[in-house]
Amino acid sequence: MIMISSQIIQKTLDELRAITRIDLCVMDIDGKVNSTTFAIENEDFGDVRSFAESMADSQVMKGYHFFKIYDNQTVEYVLVAKGGNEDAYMIGRVAVAQIQNLIVAYKERFDKSNFIQNLILDNLLLVDVYNKAKKLHIAVEAKRVVLLVETKNEKDQDSIEILKNLFISRNNDFITAIDEKNIIIVRSLEENDGYEEIENIAKMIVDMLNAEAMSQVRVSYGNIIHEIKDVSRSYKEAKMALDVGKIFYVGKNIVGYNNLGIGRLIYQLPMPLCEMFMKEVFGGKLPESLDEETLNTINKFFDNNLNISETSRQLFLHRNTLVYRLEKIQKSTGLDIRVFDDALTFKIALMVSSYMEFMKKQD
Repeated sequence: MIMISSQIIQKTLDELRAITRIDLCVMDIDGKVNSTTFAIENEDFGDVRSFAESMADSQVMKGYHFFKIYDNQTVEYVLVAKGGNEDAYMIGRVAVAQIQNLIVAYKERFDKSNFIQNLILDNLLLVDVYNKAKKLHIAVEAKRVVLLVETKNEKDQDSIEILKNLFISRNNDFITAIDEKNIIIVRSLEENDGYEEIENIAKMIVDMLNAEAMSQVRVSYGNIIHEIKDVSRSYKEAKMALDVGKIFYVGKNIVGYNNLGIGRLIYQLPMPLCEMFMKEVFGGKLPESLDEETLNTINKFFDNNLNISETSRQLFLHRNTLVYRLEKIQKSTGLDIRVFDDALTFKIALMVSSYMEFMKKQD
């Protein structure tokens, strides 16, 4: 059984009511109301379940037309059209056809979503990937990318609904979720689209969810792919980009796998190798003299490509004060970050330290 949301059914009934002036109601087979266009508190519909279990597809009872709505050959809903005349009968038939078409559409969407989930999780053999894609009318060769949206709150239904509405007009896009906090978008791309367009899509997602769902989100994306079988790879890249972004690019809410730089290499290093490197550089850990102010000075110096004048200007420091701080760092670490090779070693050491701290928190 594919459950259509009551909001979708309600919208269908409201549209038919506005056009035809015929009131309609949809119930489950036990008589529990799903959607309606009229107040039903005092209405007596009779025994709905008896009708649902009968052989008749439609029936008039107590001034109402009753109709069965099927999913395959199973009765899933009962539709009631108010009034026992011919108009009510015809509109009831139209409503039944509309809702049954919705069931088919939702079932197809569910099947596609299920396929994409299994594809992402590597639960399908290669031959099954192609056969299933063909059966579901999903293009095997197409330009795509996987975006991963991490929401602050678990099971953030508001964000999911906003994203579904955002991409619903694009039949080749898929939205799904495989855990509590991550929403996965498999986005189809135009032939000329590149990473600049993907970055713009990510910005649009962040801006929209921040404004409409009041949700702070992070968005990552993998590399562009051209075959359906590679969706899993693009997802894994997006997942890595999300994790690496949390470690090395804390201030960024959008991170692309293609922009991870050296952070991607460090993220894949085994912990014993990281510990060995830190021991060789700093004797095991960062010196205690590297407080927050000192680290801020170092990072700003790196951001300005080792330019003392520009760094002192941005930090509102006298040039000599900055030089003094850099010399103090050299004394405590043995590295003169004014020299490129030492600066490179120090930068990598800071990133390795951040990675090790992140991994400890995961344990």
